[in-house]
Amino acid sequence: MKILLVEEDSRIAAYLNQGLSEAGFCVDLRRDGNQGLHSALTEAYDLVVLDVMLPGLDGWDALGAIRRAGRDVPIMLLGTRDEVDDRVKGLDLGADDYLLKPVVFDEFLVRTRTLLRRGNPGEFGTMRLADLELDLLRRRVTRSGTRIDLTAKEFSLLELLLRRQGEVLPRSLIASQVWDMNFDSDTNVIDVAICRLRSKIDDPFDVKFIRTVRRMGYVLEGPECN
Repeated sequence: MKILLVEEDSRIAAYLNQGLSEAGFCVDLRRDGNQGLHSALTEAYDLVVLDVMLPGLDGWDALGAIRRAGRDVPIMLLGTRDEVDDRVKGLDLGADDYLLKPVVFDEFLVRTRTLLRRGNPGEFGTMRLADLELDLLRRRVTRSGTRIDLTAKEFSLLELLLRRQGEVLPRSLIASQVWDMNFDSDTNVIDVAICRLRSKIDDPFDVKFIRTVRRMGYVLEGPECN
């Protein structure tokens, strides 16, 4: 899932960006209100996180412009004033949540997932393929009832493959969706990640789900397709 983070403070931005990325989210970081507004209006996001005090265009004005443009993406405001008036102002302008700085990441992550679940019903259910289950809310994976521990990137990779099962995904698409980077044919990061994922969800079991399509990419298929 893709999140737009608009935050001026470089320390806070790096802190939230790292935490969200490690939790498996794809993050676009913008440092001022004008850049943030442009991205919010021209790209698709599952959540927008807006600092109230931004250069160029403050968070209040950016929020109002996003709502006037008809965008119903969930929006969380980050503010420094614990004042009722600020919270009411944010809600009146169309914010879905208001979180006070300094941000405690565990609380921020819970609120983020709550907004994503509210804005995307069904996005945080359980995805299945035969005996493979992926619990999006608890970030757990099991196969034949056995718990499988995945890193954040492995989880995101498996989620992408499950959402588009039966479809051959080129390495360039996997790189952009999971790593938020342009694919470089000289790097083997995608192949290594697939290999590690296979070692956990395929190798210990008789039926294999991940298949390599030579010169094209990878596909996740059920046993009836193999």
